[in-house]
Amino acid sequence: MSGRRERGPLQRVQRRSRELQAQVQALRAESAAPAPGRREALRQRCMQLKKLVDENTNALYALKKADEPAPVGNYSQRKEEEEKLLLKLSQQLQKLVLVLDQDNVTTSYGVDQEHQKDPQAEDENEEEEDSEDEESSEEEDSEEADEDKLLDDPNVKECIAVGNFNAQQEGDLTFMKGEVLLIHDKKADGWWVAENSKGERGLVPRTYLAVHSEGGESQAQSEEHIEVVDETASGTEIKKRTDSHWSAVRRAVTENDTVEVLAATGAVPAGFRLSTLFQLLEKGNQFRASYFLQPELTPSQVAFKDLVWNSEKNTIYPRPTRVSLIVTLCSCKMIPLPGLSIQVLSRHVRLCLFDGNRVLSNIHTVRATWQPKNPQTWTFSPRVTGILPSLLDGDCFVRSSSLSSDIGILFELGITYLRHSTGERGELSCGWAFLKLFTSDGMPVPSKMHELLLNGGTPYERGIEVDPSISRRAGSGVFHQFMALRKQPVLLVKLRSLSVQSKAVLNLLPETLLGSMCYIHLLIFYRQMLGDALLKDRISIQSADVICSPILATFPQLVDQPDLMDALRSAWADRERTLKRSEKRDGEFLKSLFVLVYHNSVFPLLQSTLLPDHKWAEEESEASRWRVIADFLKKSQENNGALHYLLSSENTHKAFDISELTYDFLREVRENNPGV
Repeated sequence: MSGRRERGPLQRVQRRSRELQAQVQALRAESAAPAPGRREALRQRCMQLKKLVDENTNALYALKKADEPAPVGNYSQRKEEEEKLLLKLSQQLQKLVLVLDQDNVTTSYGVDQEHQKDPQAEDENEEEEDSEDEESSEEEDSEEADEDKLLDDPNVKECIAVGNFNAQQEGDLTFMKGEVLLIHDKKADGWWVAENSKGERGLVPRTYLAVHSEGGESQAQSEEHIEVVDETASGTEIKKRTDSHWSAVRRAVTENDTVEVLAATGAVPAGFRLSTLFQLLEKGNQFRASYFLQPELTPSQVAFKDLVWNSEKNTIYPRPTRVSLIVTLCSCKMIPLPGLSIQVLSRHVRLCLFDGNRVLSNIHTVRATWQPKNPQTWTFSPRVTGILPSLLDGDCFVRSSSLSSDIGILFELGITYLRHSTGERGELSCGWAFLKLFTSDGMPVPSKMHELLLNGGTPYERGIEVDPSISRRAGSGVFHQFMALRKQPVLLVKLRSLSVQSKAVLNLLPETLLGSMCYIHLLIFYRQMLGDALLKDRISIQSADVICSPILATFPQLVDQPDLMDALRSAWADRERTLKRSEKRDGEFLKSLFVLVYHNSVFPLLQSTLLPDHKWAEEESEASRWRVIADFLKKSQENNGALHYLLSSENTHKAFDISELTYDFLREVRENNPGV
C-alpha cells in the first residue's frame, strides 16, 4: 500500500473546478470561429458544461470545514475564491450561450491571463496530481494575495471599478464599471470612503475595486470582451430572429438602465430586474395559452400527437402525462415596497414550467390582492365562482409530458408600474423562485405546502438577494441572522395530488398547458370539438381544407383575454343551471348547447367596436371592457340570444373577415418540439 494522502472535499471540488475551467476555455476558443453547422452542437456542450459548473457550485456550498480529514489553512478564503471562480465560469458560459444562439455573431475574447493546467496531466498518478493541485493552488493564492496586498496599500489611492454598484443605503456611492475612484479612507470592514470624478463622496465595497494601472485598465477589464454584430453582405436586408426566447431573456438580463436608475433613486431594491417572463410574453404568442391549446403534430407531421380519437366512446382519448397536478398560490410575504416615485398598477405572479435553461410551457398569470394596512403581503383568491375574475384564481393546473430531470415550476413575482416623473410604464420582477418537481432519484416531490425563498435578479442569475440591505443591516449574532432570515421575501404554494376524477378531467387537455382551474371545463369543450372536426367529421385523413367553425376559429383568442373567458364562464353557468339531470349526462347535447351559448355571448363581442382592446394593467380600460361585457350579457339574456344585438343600429362591428368563421388547422397546429 502506498502512503497516498487522502484528498479532502474542498480539494476535490478545486480539482473539478480546474478541469471545468480547462473545458470552458477550450469551448470558448472553438466557439470564436465555429465551423459551419457546429453552432448548435457547441451550444449543447455549453449548456452541459454550465450544468456541471452549477453542480460543482452546489457541492461547494455544501462543504463544511469539519468535513476535512486534515486541517486546511485559510479555509474560508479558499472556499470564497473557489466560489468566485465558479461564478466567473458560469457567467462566461451564460454569455456564450447567448452569443451562440444568434444567427450571425462574432466573438472577440481577450487574452486569458490565468494559468491553465495541462489536460493530459490526468494521465499521471494521483500523488503527482495532488502535488500539482497544491502547487497551482499556492501560486493562485500567492498571486491573489499580492493583488490584495497592493490594493490595501495605504499609498494606493486610485482604484478602478470592476462592476456596477447601486447605492443601497444612505451614504453609499453609486458607480459604474470602469469608473476611476479616489480612495480617502480604507476602512477595515471593507466599506471604503471614495470620491468620483464629480466630487461626490460615499461608501463603496472593496470587492468591486481593482488597482488602477497607468494605462487606465484593470486586469479584470481585459478578461473578456464579447461583441455581437450582424455579418451580412452589403445591401442585404438584416432580419432579426423571432423564433428564440433568448432575445427576450437577453433584454431582461442586459437592458437594466431603467432599473438601475430606479434603484439608485431608492424607488426599488437593488435585486429588482426587468421581468423576464413579461419580456417573453411580449415577443409573440409562442408562450401564450392560445398556442399550447392547439393540437400538436407527430414528428412525421402526418398525424396528431396529443389528439387521438376513441371510436368506442365517440370522443377523444385521455392523455396521461408525466406531470399532472394542481398548484395553489397561497400568499407572498415580506415583499419589498417600491418608493413613492412610482405607482404600482398591478401585483401578480407569472408561472411556467422551466428546466433551468428554457421555458417549457405557456406563461400563466395570477393577479394578487393586498391590503393597505399590510402592503408587504400578497394574497390570492382560489376557487373563483360566479363572474369574479379568473385572473385572481390561485388554483392552477399544471401539465407536461417533458422527460427533463430538472423540470420544475418557475414563479416570478412582478409589478406593473407607472413612473410619476416621466409617465413611463414597465414591468419589474420582485423576485423569483423555482420549485423542482422531481427529486434526484426521479420521485415526485411531496404534495404539501412549500415555502419558497425568493431570489433577486433574473432566473439566469445566481446568488442575488431581492433586497441586499436586509442582510447588510443584520448583525453577526445568531439571533440577528435569524431575524434577518424572517424578513426575507417568501412565496407560499401548495402542491395538491389529483383525485381519480380530477385526473380524468385533466387528461382531456393538451399534454403541455398551465391555466386556471375555474375554466378548465371550457377548455375541454374546445378540445372535444377539435376532435370532432379534425378526427371524426373530416372527409378523409388526407383532407387539409379549412373548416367552417366560428368557435374553433376564435376560441383561442378568448384564452388570452381573461375577462372574455369570465363572460363565457358566466353565460354557461347561467344556462347550465336550467338543465335537467339527464341533459347534463348527454355529452353530444352539452357540446351543441355550448356552441349556442358561445354564439350568444362572447362571439359577437370579439368583433364589436364598442369593446376596447385588451390592455394589461390599465384600470380604466379593464373597467370599460367589463361594462360593455356586462351590458351585452344582460341584453342577450333579456332577448333570448344575440340576434337583437347584432341587428341593432346602435351597435357597430369591425369589417367582416373570413378568418372569423374558418379554422385552418395547418396554420394553427404545433410541430413536435420538446424544447420551446
